[in-house]
Amino acid sequence: MYNKYNTFIKDKIKLGNNMIEVKNLKKIFKHKNSNFVAVDNISFSIAQGEAVAFIGPNGAGKSTTIKMLTGILHPTSGEISILGLSPQKHRKDVVRQIGAVFGQRSSLLPNLPLKDTLSLFGVMYGMSKEEIKERIEYLENMLDMKSFHDQPIRTLSLGQRMRVEVACALIHKPKILFLDEPSIGLDIIAKQSLREMLLYLRKEHNMTIFLTSHDVGDIESICERTIIVNHGKVVVDEPTSELHKLIEKEKHVEVRGPSLEDVLVKIYKQ
Repeated sequence: MYNKYNTFIKDKIKLGNNMIEVKNLKKIFKHKNSNFVAVDNISFSIAQGEAVAFIGPNGAGKSTTIKMLTGILHPTSGEISILGLSPQKHRKDVVRQIGAVFGQRSSLLPNLPLKDTLSLFGVMYGMSKEEIKERIEYLENMLDMKSFHDQPIRTLSLGQRMRVEVACALIHKPKILFLDEPSIGLDIIAKQSLREMLLYLRKEHNMTIFLTSHDVGDIESICERTIIVNHGKVVVDEPTSELHKLIEKEKHVEVRGPSLEDVLVKIYKQ
């Protein structure tokens, strides 16, 4: 599947209207003696069907931004529109249209079998029994999970658990998928499987993907656009394939050209 869907998406995905719009977004955490500006007046928009990597060094403001986009945190100032709605003012309506996977924070109950886990999430989203049954069958086939249908989550491998996390995020057919470090801790085979699946979702469902990751392979494989943040500000917003050009003229770069990791390290240090 990987080679089939990684031939690249631009000619296969139709970009539609903006699904995410952010204008002059700012988040200040107030402390007793000082204030910390986590997100500093950032703006961007993301179209339907687009896959965007939102990356930066630790402490750059990535997770804070995702929490504001999904309605978990309230911004200090600025505007956020998710499918035309404010995630703070209309959180229930927004949550029904988005899915979220946080690689470092599991949302799964360890003793619950896979089938019951997916059913639980379906009930939480107000789906009928028939809808849940049909959706579970589809997701188990798509994500190759039938072999551990009845197993408790605690008995699954890390790669299998990540597939379940993604399935839970997709149970209600969201239009936008937020992914925060989804491949952390996965081996190379599990990472490849995850990337194949995300590319498939884009091709088949025109899904919008908002990804944060420190894994260069995730960024290059999944996202055609990369937004880089540092010190709370957007410092780069370019096609992923164009990032190399930002430093390839530097004298210290080898003739073979910089890897994407070389590029990101250079930008992060600026």
